[in-house]
Amino acid sequence: MCCESKRRFLLLYATQKGQAKAIAEEIWQQAGAHGLEADMHCISEMDKYNLETEKDPVVIVISTTGTGEPPDTARKFVKKIQDKTLPPDHFAHLQYGLLGLGDSEYMFFCNGGRTVDRRLQELGAQHFYDTGLADDCVGLELVVDPWIDGLWLALKEALQLQKEKEGMNNAVSAVSSSLSTAPHAVHELKLSSEVQTLKLEDEEARGSGTLSQKLDDINHVAPAGDAEPSLIHSVPPVSQSALNIPALPPEYIEVEFQDTQGENPHLSSLISEGRTFEVPVTKAVQLTREDAVKTALLLELDIADTGFEYQPGDAFCVMCPNNVSEVEKLLHILGLSEKGDNFVCVKVKQGTKKKGAVRPQHIPERSTLKFILTWCLEIRAIPKKAFLRALVECTSDAGEKRRLQELCSRQGASDYTHFIRDSNVCLLDLLHAFPSCRPSLSLLIEHLPKLQARSYSVSSSDLYQPGRLCFVFNVVEFPAGPSRPVSRKGVCTGWLAELVAPLLHLSKNSQGTKGESSSTEKISIFPRPNNAFHLPADPSVPFIMVGPGTGIAPFIGFLQHRQKLREQHTDWEFGETWLFFGCRHQDRDYLFKDELQCFLKNGTLTHLKVCFSRDSSTAEVAPPKYVQDVLRLCAKEVARVLLKERGYFYICGDKKHMADNVSDAVVDILSVEMEADKLEAMKSLAMLREAKRYLQDVWS
Repeated sequence: MCCESKRRFLLLYATQKGQAKAIAEEIWQQAGAHGLEADMHCISEMDKYNLETEKDPVVIVISTTGTGEPPDTARKFVKKIQDKTLPPDHFAHLQYGLLGLGDSEYMFFCNGGRTVDRRLQELGAQHFYDTGLADDCVGLELVVDPWIDGLWLALKEALQLQKEKEGMNNAVSAVSSSLSTAPHAVHELKLSSEVQTLKLEDEEARGSGTLSQKLDDINHVAPAGDAEPSLIHSVPPVSQSALNIPALPPEYIEVEFQDTQGENPHLSSLISEGRTFEVPVTKAVQLTREDAVKTALLLELDIADTGFEYQPGDAFCVMCPNNVSEVEKLLHILGLSEKGDNFVCVKVKQGTKKKGAVRPQHIPERSTLKFILTWCLEIRAIPKKAFLRALVECTSDAGEKRRLQELCSRQGASDYTHFIRDSNVCLLDLLHAFPSCRPSLSLLIEHLPKLQARSYSVSSSDLYQPGRLCFVFNVVEFPAGPSRPVSRKGVCTGWLAELVAPLLHLSKNSQGTKGESSSTEKISIFPRPNNAFHLPADPSVPFIMVGPGTGIAPFIGFLQHRQKLREQHTDWEFGETWLFFGCRHQDRDYLFKDELQCFLKNGTLTHLKVCFSRDSSTAEVAPPKYVQDVLRLCAKEVARVLLKERGYFYICGDKKHMADNVSDAVVDILSVEMEADKLEAMKSLAMLREAKRYLQDVWS
């Protein structure tokens, strides 16, 4: 028993949307094949583990959320370890390996993991395995898979060293014999890992597929005339390779159909973030002309009779359903069209091999089938490789089965990235591409993530418009393509646009009047306060706002608030305000043009700088096209506000194609105006970020 217990390691995960948990579960599943036992817990369950006394190796999988914060489930843990009274040797006994998840499109890449990693080091903890940082921008699996592969040998060596330290000679002997001699250890471990990975079926697996499907099946996948791979076709070398595919995830959900009737759960039961508010939409206005590239809408919500509170700069979340026709199509494919309104009971399957299996928190124990597919599951989610692996067992056509195996294999990693991940392929697209695939409802509940509420920036001030909350969004469009047979609108923006269509019609017919309706639709929202993206506490401090397109949204709230403060406090000193705005065409998508002119006229806005990227010009010197270009033209003023007057700099909008370019422009401006090299300018910008005077509200 002593030897067995010493082959244990502690596995902690901190997740926001479920990815870190899924990866931790993959580690737990693989551990047994390597003679190890993972004691797995959410990092928030601090009553179930104790790092202060932990002697075994610790593996931590942690994601990043927001603008670089640890996930909500890790907040209590992070607060605890950041206690400044802890001595520098507090965790000197601890050995750990950490896998951080993040997205390099955001400024603070993997900062959730980095924060925990750095603090554990400061408290004396030691790495037994190098930290891995996985990038969701290019595909988490590119780092996650090899990191997990190397984990097992590192864990065994860490356990061996631990036993040596404790002087447990018998245990040392047992582990040494299992590791064999050093030259063979890596080879044997690699072979064991491959056998586990390559294994298509376990004792309970469905079907009788084999790993290496040869030319008969390959011909189904890659007809001779096809020289290019696609979602459904592969080419050599992938089509002729033996495949390393993930182990089949154990089934753990059981669905029972019931004859009884009743009511579906309230939407508030689906969130853990706090209280939800069901509020009417009182106004809808299209801000762009019909011929604009994107359609931008402004919605106004009535929050007067609720306890909902916000500050300009805050964000909030909208609970949205999946598209009705997509839910109907999915029911049809599942063969459950007639049972959509039937109540189902969801519970854990008896005898499942999944450790600590529980019904997912976002799935009600009892509700209608349509409710689950409409409000609970993200049916548009990009399928993970474990899901593809499970779908293999639901596919009857040999060629389709082989292609799904390729897409979840190591050999097919680039195909997965290109044809699934980068193409934003969802479950419906897969089922259209592989028509013999017929998954069960329980499989969808096991593998589809929670339908996330969508976050939007507030575009109003409660001081300026008491009892009203406004927000702005583009109606997202996903065009049809080789991997997607139909075009789609964004899950939330498409639903909102359809929901407010009558109000939009009324608004257009009333020629700019309020466009309010007595028969208003309601939506469910909940607050998501932004702790930093707020106006300076001191109104005399100047600030610069950069918000092209719908990135202007929070700044309308800033300016409304500032205008009201100026009206109420005529004796206060107010700092200057700059707004840099850009869009494609001056006459098609110049959002809030009239409002901005009013702010400029009454002095609320001191400087308005605009640019139009797609408008032609006959001027000898071409006007600037993008906000970063206009910033460079105002370099001296920007530097003055930031360096001499200790002002604030706000950016809102697209991360990849705007915020990074703005950041580069600011570095160049600081470098020139400070007469310093680029490295010094970058340090100055980092100090502005640290002081929370350079703030971003960005999305990818």
